Amino acid sequence: MTERLKQAFEKVVAELPEYEQDAFAEVILKLIESDEHQWDAQFASSAPKLEKLADQALAEYSEGRTEILDVSKL
Repeated sequence: MTERLKQAFEKVVAELPEYEQDAFAEVILKLIESDEHQWDAQFASSAPKLEKLADQALAEYSEGRTEILDVSKL
């Protein structure tokens, strides 16, 4: 846990009654869940594009049009 996050939680615990702490926790959890759903949707919608790129890369490899990556040239 970062120091800043720890400070935020300590402040919530020290200054808010339990019912407001629960409300705060619900907001945080819903935000995280919403972000997870957005990422899932973005990955799902990109699957056809990724499949096309993978097929293209495999075809180029099969045709001998690829070379071994030399990280020293990057």
